[in-house]
Amino acid sequence: MSSLDRVLQHPAIWRGNQYAKVSTASIPTGFDELDALLPGGGWPRAALTELLASQEGIGELRLLAPALACLSKGEKWLVLVSPPHVPYAPAFESLGVDLSRLVVVNTKSDAETWWAAERCLRSCACAAVLAWPRSHEERAVRRLQLAVEEGKGLGVVFAHSRVAAHPSPAALRIQLHASRRRLEIQIIKRRGGGWAPQLSLDLDRTRVQRRLTIRTASRAPTLRRVRQGNA
Repeated sequence: MSSLDRVLQHPAIWRGNQYAKVSTASIPTGFDELDALLPGGGWPRAALTELLASQEGIGELRLLAPALACLSKGEKWLVLVSPPHVPYAPAFESLGVDLSRLVVVNTKSDAETWWAAERCLRSCACAAVLAWPRSHEERAVRRLQLAVEEGKGLGVVFAHSRVAAHPSPAALRIQLHASRRRLEIQIIKRRGGGWAPQLSLDLDRTRVQRRLTIRTASRAPTLRRVRQGNA
């Protein structure tokens, strides 16, 4: 081993292809290879995550399913704010999500979506809040980041991949692509910085993801639904 190699192995030395290990509360994703790339070893609690994709239904919900199943075992709520399609209850149930803890909030505008997501995140009554706003507003994202820091839950915002080039106060940003029945994952921002290699996961999306979000009404069991403004 050369003198330079010995120097580079010193724990005080940071290299450009590494990220700083930060101490943060997290929820395991259910995918060991993804946990290894995330500070804290999972989805961050008390911090906002953005999942960016060019199209819907490529596996974004299946990616979150293990964490949602784990969180549904507690006494707090899992909230879906303005999902683009009708969530299919049997699919969530088959993945271990307790439907009695799952709530869908329907909104009529983006302003209502941002407001409902912020209130739920700040309430401390929600273990996870997933939101699908139709627009990407940095000020609104910042408010959600502050809200989730107060509520200490898991906050996820779904957005189009075109916003990846725009700055965001979210602590974690991940870009998603579908490729040959696999989900390609590229972390573009994480606490601790550093470049992250692209990850390819097999989520069996053709069997499960299609059932998670469908346009037709689901059969029993059903999800608790709330119209924003009438909660």
